[in-house]
Amino acid sequence: METRAGDPGAFAHFDLHRVDSPSFVVDVAKLRENLRILADIRDRAGIKVLAALKAFSMWSVAPVIGEYLDGVCTSGLWEALLAAEHYDGEIATYCAAYKPEDMEEICRLSDHVIFNTPMQIERFSEMLDLSRARGNDFDIGLRINPLNPEGEVARYDPCAPFSRLGFPVDQLTEEHVALVDGLHFHSLCEQDLEPLKRTWDKLFDHIEPYFEQLKWLNFGGGHHITRADYQRDELVEFLIDVRDDTGCEIYLEPGEAVALDAGILVGSILDSHRNGMPLAITDISATCHMPDVLEAPYRPAMLHEGEEGEPIRLGGPSCLAGDVIGDYRLPVPPRPGERIAFLDQAHYSMVKTTTFNGVPLPSIWLWDSETDALERVKTFGYADFRDRLS
Repeated sequence: METRAGDPGAFAHFDLHRVDSPSFVVDVAKLRENLRILADIRDRAGIKVLAALKAFSMWSVAPVIGEYLDGVCTSGLWEALLAAEHYDGEIATYCAAYKPEDMEEICRLSDHVIFNTPMQIERFSEMLDLSRARGNDFDIGLRINPLNPEGEVARYDPCAPFSRLGFPVDQLTEEHVALVDGLHFHSLCEQDLEPLKRTWDKLFDHIEPYFEQLKWLNFGGGHHITRADYQRDELVEFLIDVRDDTGCEIYLEPGEAVALDAGILVGSILDSHRNGMPLAITDISATCHMPDVLEAPYRPAMLHEGEEGEPIRLGGPSCLAGDVIGDYRLPVPPRPGERIAFLDQAHYSMVKTTTFNGVPLPSIWLWDSETDALERVKTFGYADFRDRLS
């Protein structure tokens, strides 16, 4: 299983016993650093950057995001409501398929309503016209599929064969483009500039005839811009060229890049024993707290993991036999009460947590590594588990 690298940054000096267990801890100073990088790209390239709430929707830091970016992108009605309540700037909403009963509210909340197929646009055309007649002001967009798979894992590649996401660009016609103000594509996952350039090269000939008809092009997310080795100067040059070639306003929608290396998940050892190898049970559950460990799959990096000694297999407290995080050389003895932490857990892990098996949700803490200020933003109890059920 691949170990996904994580940069401990200031967390290398954080005392894990300052928070309860389990807990997500987000460093607002690192978040600002990421946002400054994104804003710099935006300013130098003359584009707009929206934060993807699907990856990181800790709305207590919405004012911080609003200081740097142009708005947010959302994945449906509930995220659009969250955006309207807490975030500044534009709201771009895309959903693979909208429910008719949600459309009026989505149109009221959103600056850009992006559809997955032209057939959906046509089906909702009367509803869209009625919403505009009521005073709602929004653009219409169409997500296209560049048909250029670049992902290492097909499950996470929107351009994988038979993907449901986006209208195949080789089926795009002038009649389809006449329905929209902009085109959207999202085909990357934790990738750098070269896959984006290859995707654009694949798209260019298909959509060049329509440049004059379009107000904007949205290049979606998956851009690992805040990673240390990303080719940021080359990205700026590329975006300027795209803007000049097309005459369109250009949008990026980073999600993971907003919160990259800005958060850890702290947990405790609950018990340990041996069954062919050393085993330890933690109050962190892969299935409940880090589902991408099982879905991707990947092995999350551990804060201060050792290099010597026999590895210990860590698993969660749930009854799922496959609730296994991975094999680690722990920086602490495998004794009940010892603390551990996994790196780079602010994005996706926080938004995907569940209470399967009655496993408690991690608390959420905000830390400023520059001032050492620490605040518990949210804690969860039995009522949060109970009230999801009936």
